[in-house]
Amino acid sequence: MTAVFAWIPLFPLAGALLNGVLGIRLFSRRAVHAVGVGAAGLSFLASAVSFAGLLGAPGASVTRTLFTWIPASLVSVAGGRAVPVSFEMAFRYDSLAAVMTLVVTGVGLLIHVYSMGYMAHDRSYARFFAYLNLFTFAMLVLVLGANLAVMFVGWEGVGLCSYLLIGFWFTKDSAANAGKKAFITNRVGDFGFLLGIGLLLATLGTVDTAGITAAAQGGLLTPGLATAAALLLFLGATGKSAQIPLYTWLPDAMEGPTPVSALIHAATMVTAGVYMVARLHALFTLSGTALTVVAVVGVATAVYAATMGLVQNDIKRVLAYSTISQIGYMFVGLGVGAFSAGIFHLMTHAFFKSLLFLSAGSVIHALSGEQDMRRMGGLRSRLPRTYPVFVVGALAIAGVPALSGFFSKDEILAAAFASGRYGVWAAGLVGAALTAFYMFRLIFLTFFGPDRMDEEAKRHLHESPRVMTAPLQVLAVLAAVGGYVGLPRVLGGGAWFGRFLAPSVGEHEAGIAGGTELLLMALSAAIGIGGILAAHAVYVRKEGRPAARFVERFPAVYRLVSHLYYVDDVYNKVLVRGVMRLGSILGWIDEHVVDGLVNGAAALVRAISRLAIGFDGEVIDGAVNGIGSLSRLIATGLRGLQTGFVYNYALAIVLGLVIIIALVVTIL
Repeated sequence: MTAVFAWIPLFPLAGALLNGVLGIRLFSRRAVHAVGVGAAGLSFLASAVSFAGLLGAPGASVTRTLFTWIPASLVSVAGGRAVPVSFEMAFRYDSLAAVMTLVVTGVGLLIHVYSMGYMAHDRSYARFFAYLNLFTFAMLVLVLGANLAVMFVGWEGVGLCSYLLIGFWFTKDSAANAGKKAFITNRVGDFGFLLGIGLLLATLGTVDTAGITAAAQGGLLTPGLATAAALLLFLGATGKSAQIPLYTWLPDAMEGPTPVSALIHAATMVTAGVYMVARLHALFTLSGTALTVVAVVGVATAVYAATMGLVQNDIKRVLAYSTISQIGYMFVGLGVGAFSAGIFHLMTHAFFKSLLFLSAGSVIHALSGEQDMRRMGGLRSRLPRTYPVFVVGALAIAGVPALSGFFSKDEILAAAFASGRYGVWAAGLVGAALTAFYMFRLIFLTFFGPDRMDEEAKRHLHESPRVMTAPLQVLAVLAAVGGYVGLPRVLGGGAWFGRFLAPSVGEHEAGIAGGTELLLMALSAAIGIGGILAAHAVYVRKEGRPAARFVERFPAVYRLVSHLYYVDDVYNKVLVRGVMRLGSILGWIDEHVVDGLVNGAAALVRAISRLAIGFDGEVIDGAVNGIGSLSRLIATGLRGLQTGFVYNYALAIVLGLVIIIALVVTIL
């Protein structure tokens, strides 16, 4: 295991370099995807081998230092004394890292395979696979980083790659703007993340995650400092994981190719914040305030995003708001102290959400780029391989019993109930009902009812090739059975997933009676099934008429939700335009005040220089030149006396002598 796990991120890095440097100009398409998919496959193989080694040594944690990144040249005040600080480029592999690497590389591999078909005709084929590999590498560095400094490298790496992939079709203004929006919004959260790292470094003298955990458990951190550090780090998590208030970038990320949406939303970037909180569980547990904030923000985001999913007509945007909502459930699990439940839902969500996005991509591919569900309908028989797997994904996310989403979501809701946060539990049930309703609204509008396609799309309608549908079938199996690794004891399971993660995130049991837990499960299942039946009644039996009547009766409510609560408008008017206006003001100050002072000083210096030049030319040089002219004049006069004749000199001597004698006689 020690020899293998450090290679997990290096294979995608090699693939990114090969395709990015050589593939763009030299490789054929077959060579490009052989490198890209091969790198992802080798990384998954290394993850599987490392996982197998960990199963043989349960609870093990292995750290491998590659090199000293920043030598011991900094000092930090820890415990009232200065201590040397150094940052190591080190990876740590434990049960939490094992789950995350398997999810990232396994789902990532399927997305790479799918991309061979989806992007087959794109001119920038090599660039796309280079970016996919680079994204995978950055996420694996984040997951395996043994300290917050290495984690931050991966953290920023996925931010950069999201910009590159969301704006992949950069000739489209909407795609370029969406990439910029994702990058800038994440910088806001990253500022908080950096401050949190700095606070921990100043307090503890270390950014090693194991050291932070030991310090939190050993009483070296006060609850107040733990709260401050945890909330700053969580601000970073709200950016990466698209939670209130930094969620607005994620729906716009749909401008990227569909495989990018699946990679960002299912297996990589949006799970980074969840992973970070779970990795630093001891720090967050030390602060009850921080855990409460995590739970409240999570459940508020879950319900809030679900309401927006109800009114979306773009098939990918429905899934985008679904992602925001499901990440909220993960944070609910973390916030009530059920860290293993949060990671459990992260894993199952990776299966069914990547399945849903890639299935949506298959529909879009079949309809030659159409994404509006109002222009679909009746596709069940025409997409015989896409339709059943899409339904499996929808059933899983709706929380239908026996599928993966049921087990993970129910574990979170049970933990919320057991923690005494009944408001969070009740709001979670509301979100579950909305999730089931809007997901089957998507299913019924897309695959049921009359044909609403335009003639051009209908003429080119076709099922996706096997290279795209085969990954969907694998993901459908995982979405169906992936939850059984966490089968609860009350249903005859051993809660294996929670026990496996316990050495990394701590033990957690719901702490409620078996009968109560079964009742909660039944209620959760009934709510999910009820949401599906309600969607069927509205959009199949009554062909959407109840929804239309609701819009007519409550137009203000519909406008509010369909305009996404005007949050983007407020952000644009207050923040974006405010920042731009501030920039204009600062530009005017720079041009007219700062530059004015500089230019004025320059003008003054020039004026003084001109005066100095004039004084030098007219006075100094004039005096010097005048003396020279006078000397020349005198010399000219005296030169006239130098005739060269002896008699002239004798006459001069005699005249001089006469003058001297005359003066002497006069004086005497």
